[in-house]
Amino acid sequence: MDSGTTYAGVDWASRAHAVCIVDERGTALERFEIEHSEPGLRSLGRRLSKAGVAGVAIERPDGPVIDALFAAGLTVFVIASRHVKALRTRYGTAGNKDDRADAYLLADVLRTDGQRLRPLQPDSPETVTLRATVRARKDLVQTRVRLMQQLRAHLELVYPGAVGLFWDLDSPIALRFLLRYPSASKAAWLSPRRMAAWLRGEGYCGRTSPDELCRRLEAAPAGVTGPEAEARAAVTLAFVRALLAVRDQVAELEGRIAEQLELHPDGAIFQSLPRAGIVRAANLLGEIGNVRDRFPTPESLACLAGAAPSTRQSGQHLSVTFRFACDKKLRDALVDFAEDSRFANPWAAEVYRRARARNKTHPHAGRILARAWVYVIWRCWQDRVPYDPARHRALQELVLAKAA
Repeated sequence: MDSGTTYAGVDWASRAHAVCIVDERGTALERFEIEHSEPGLRSLGRRLSKAGVAGVAIERPDGPVIDALFAAGLTVFVIASRHVKALRTRYGTAGNKDDRADAYLLADVLRTDGQRLRPLQPDSPETVTLRATVRARKDLVQTRVRLMQQLRAHLELVYPGAVGLFWDLDSPIALRFLLRYPSASKAAWLSPRRMAAWLRGEGYCGRTSPDELCRRLEAAPAGVTGPEAEARAAVTLAFVRALLAVRDQVAELEGRIAEQLELHPDGAIFQSLPRAGIVRAANLLGEIGNVRDRFPTPESLACLAGAAPSTRQSGQHLSVTFRFACDKKLRDALVDFAEDSRFANPWAAEVYRRARARNKTHPHAGRILARAWVYVIWRCWQDRVPYDPARHRALQELVLAKAA
């Protein structure tokens, strides 16, 4: 960074943000706190602009503070929280967390190491919204999984017959059955004829016969019966209704994701990838973003995604290890896509097969395939063209080799 200028650091918090401004020698010129409110954030932008700061260092790449800094025309640099944690010992042997000290640390690191940092380039509002929607859906899916695990554990104690009655406890027919028959006592009323009538009313596909379903109920342990069964049935209904509500919200968000992806300028690029679908394509787009300058090379994308290994060398010792320091959400998105792509793309299947033939574990082989896909995705993304198997040279060479 040029001398004769000032630098700012903002330590993000939920209610108030600590701010520090330093000069070119690292002397703290101003220290103050800003309330996390609309007037407070506007005043933050004004004060930093008035101080003529060359840049603002902060730990988070998004949120209202970032929006306020950009609205004030300031250049923002993101220093990851793990880096801040490691840098604390540079300013004190204890390395303790302190908001005011962290604000100074951020500003001073920007002063001394700013030439190594890349200014934050915000994604378009369409990308930010899509990313938030996809992440919200993922959180709800995880909530649904936890609720299902709790329901299963509950039923195994009080109503074992319902656990293996249908092919999946999370299926719509299984949940509707529990709504109608939430306890073993109520299910005891069912005969094959009554079961058949209920199934017809629910539009059941008929994969399992009513006789077989009744046999499963009778063969299962009795579970809890009597007056206590009614009290336990209330717990069953609570879990089932919560699951149905979460399923409805997941479906609602999936509809929004499809709409947002269709309207996004880069949506067709990611939807063209094999077995990307809608949610997976939206996840890839949201995590990679739309700012091309952020990843000037495919290697930069692979490293941030943790798809490239970490090489460490000391003297004659050389080790290649798993890259822990990465964007884990981006890594999950790429690996999830890559592992499924091998079922629709012969080239991807071959890359995975060769990795497994070298005795790589399934997760390692998935990361190797993800790294191979990064070069293809990056090229399509940079050129703004959908993936075309006919132009994928490695795929065509493999197809020709197999045909020969």
